[in-house]
Amino acid sequence: MREYLLVLFVSAAVTYLLTSPVRKFAILAGAMPPVRARDVHREPTPRLGGIAMFGGLCAGLLVASQLTHLGRLFIQSADVKALLSGAGIMWILGVLDDKWGVDALVKLGGQMIAAGVMVWQGITVISIPVPGVGSVAVTPTQGMIISVTLVVVMVNAVNFIDGLDGLAAGMVCIAAGAFFLYSYRLWYGYGINDAAPAVLFSAVLIGMCLGFLPHNLHPARIFMGDSGSMMLGLMLAVAAISITGRVDPDLVTAQTGSQTATVHALVPTYIPLLLPLTVIALPLADLLLAVVRRTWAGKSPFAADKQHLHHRLLEVGHSHSRAVLIMYFWAALIAFGTVAFSVTNTGRTVVLALAGLCLVGLVVLLMPRFRPHAPRAVQAFVPPRYRKESHEASVRPVAAPQGAPGAPGVPGVPQPEPALSELSADDKELLGRLGTGATAVGSHSEQRG
Repeated sequence: MREYLLVLFVSAAVTYLLTSPVRKFAILAGAMPPVRARDVHREPTPRLGGIAMFGGLCAGLLVASQLTHLGRLFIQSADVKALLSGAGIMWILGVLDDKWGVDALVKLGGQMIAAGVMVWQGITVISIPVPGVGSVAVTPTQGMIISVTLVVVMVNAVNFIDGLDGLAAGMVCIAAGAFFLYSYRLWYGYGINDAAPAVLFSAVLIGMCLGFLPHNLHPARIFMGDSGSMMLGLMLAVAAISITGRVDPDLVTAQTGSQTATVHALVPTYIPLLLPLTVIALPLADLLLAVVRRTWAGKSPFAADKQHLHHRLLEVGHSHSRAVLIMYFWAALIAFGTVAFSVTNTGRTVVLALAGLCLVGLVVLLMPRFRPHAPRAVQAFVPPRYRKESHEASVRPVAAPQGAPGAPGVPGVPQPEPALSELSADDKELLGRLGTGATAVGSHSEQRG
């Protein structure tokens, strides 16, 4: 665990330190597209944040290659090299799109090429565990189709939710955290070495997201762009593929001594690719709804609009930060709920806990205008918007200063008369004769005639 935490810390530190120089480079390079109608931000913001994230990826893998236990993965498995190849292609494609823009079909072709390169190097689904049957082997063609499809779907799902400050990085971080816990349990708890690459990839992915989030939270100073969002989706897909189809249920049965316990322990992997899809359930739902919505309207599935889930939260009345936190909450509830159900033996307790949390989430979702105020004892430690005094000051009318015109007077002090009383009798007569502007113009024109 210490080696994984070290890799996570290095990835986060390098990503954090590189983001500021990358932001300056993006401004100089002109990677600041104008604000579009479907954008939420109001000012042009530099992109290319994926450059810093790619630096964090390389730094994390470099440190891992020098460690005692993690260094063996670079010799025993080709997954790390395959990940770097696919991430490099996806990163270059994203940088080109952030700077000059790339056609949607060209982008889709590049995503398929990156996925194909990784499949060619060994990251592919070999078998699918089926309840009561065991591992069902798939042909190389079937494995390639499943793997490429999973990569393309995850890449576009993450890209679709990159619409609010900190949303994509935070949700991917939550998904990677859930996947890290699950894969680490299989690797450490059951001694399944095939799960080790997924643990490493998840740790690096968490570090990249944590390092970028401080610069990307609202109001964001830089966006990750397609160079970051597509790379995050690819890494999440690689972590899923590297463990799904390689975990033999018989190995877990040998540890648990019960087929029933094995089925319970492997709930997320018995339905093909269930856990990888649950950790991005919200982005995937947003992707499917967008495709159906645009196709139904006779538009291209790749046509951009302002009807994503996060846009709808803003339309309901939620603030920017609250909309992001709501998406975080539901992503964590689905992802960690699935992992918890596979860990504990009391499934009823998990279901009741999830039901209670769902109720809390619905209450928050349906109360967009509710703004809680912190107790007076802790108001000094919370943001100003949660302080009762600041809220009352924002809605309280500003009183005019004493002695000002229209302000309540002070006893014994003479108050100034209205401005009109300061005019002389001749000036008042002149104002009465001028009347409206139109009359004045007409009078002048008559005099000129």
